[in-house]
Amino acid sequence: MTLSSRYPCRFSTLLLSVVLALSVVVPAWGLTVPAPPPIAARAYILQDFNSGRILASEHATERVEPASLTKLLTAYIVFKELREGRLRLGDKVLISEKAWRTPGSRTFVEVGSKVPVEQLLQGVIVQSGNDATVALAEHIAGSEAVFAGLMNQQAAALGLAGSHFVNSTGLPHADHYTTAQDLATLTRALIKDFPEYYRWYSQREFTYNGIRQHNRNKLLWRDSTVDGVKTGHTESAGYCLVASALRDEMRLISVVVGTKSENARARESQALLNYGFRFFETHRLYGAGETVSRARIWKGARASLPLGLGDDLYITLPRGQYDRLQAALKVRDPLIAPAVKGRPYGQLVLSLAGKPVVQKPLLALDDVPEGSFFDRLSDEIRLWFE
Repeated sequence: MTLSSRYPCRFSTLLLSVVLALSVVVPAWGLTVPAPPPIAARAYILQDFNSGRILASEHATERVEPASLTKLLTAYIVFKELREGRLRLGDKVLISEKAWRTPGSRTFVEVGSKVPVEQLLQGVIVQSGNDATVALAEHIAGSEAVFAGLMNQQAAALGLAGSHFVNSTGLPHADHYTTAQDLATLTRALIKDFPEYYRWYSQREFTYNGIRQHNRNKLLWRDSTVDGVKTGHTESAGYCLVASALRDEMRLISVVVGTKSENARARESQALLNYGFRFFETHRLYGAGETVSRARIWKGARASLPLGLGDDLYITLPRGQYDRLQAALKVRDPLIAPAVKGRPYGQLVLSLAGKPVVQKPLLALDDVPEGSFFDRLSDEIRLWFE
């Protein structure tokens, strides 16, 4: 049921005490939420996937070495190439000597062989194979150096302001860096934009060339709600893990960078996820383009204008606070035709404990052209008396 059907709205500010959604949680609410557990990592962040709300973080915007978490961006670009039709899963990739000689984790592809893109992707995602990663980079861009340029272009497009990449694998380099916050942003985009390929991140093992290797993400075995995402490790970066879990339609993303061991990165990630699911909840209120209210519009071909939001609206807030939310619909007064679809004509203001916490523009969901001469004259008279 929409707001307009429950509470008829004309054109002035309408206060509603209803269950609504917000996209931020503000400490000024004065609500009691325990501090996150101590996390033994160089940097970390915990973020809700749908609302984007950051639930816990430390040193999240400081520069860190990503190690094989770099491969999240490499895979994103490969997925994009697949979606745009420039690459197919069955395409055969020629393995160069450079790819074959790349040090670190391996899928054990053989130089001179031709391997399907799909198998190389599984090698990248499940085994973190540097050889498979370089092979894909070379196939897409001609060389790994050119592919790194694509990575930085894509990073900029995704808003990864604290990142710079010089290779596709995450092997150490002074100019190869990111932040925990950028890694969370990248992971949100990967899951949202490519759900059809994200399933590979929950794959526990992959066998290539007769060699079976297990996914290094220990949480895939310890927590049935975890379905990804990626591990990373170098001597200088420490042990890193981006994890994601889905419980009761609430998805969280955790990033821990620079822990001391494989067990430590799994343990600290689990602690963050458990904290988020225990003390917060996320709800979906409205979909993009869904009618929130109908406002009175004057001098138009119709007397009402449907108003809604440009994006899906989700709420993340401390558990137990959902029923305390209030909303105010503030619509232009008077609202005069013509109205143009997609333009803002008001605001949805959400508050808790009397304090505004988020504002969203209310957009016209339809065009309302000017009415006839009689309609305009009639409404002009009515407005005069109003």
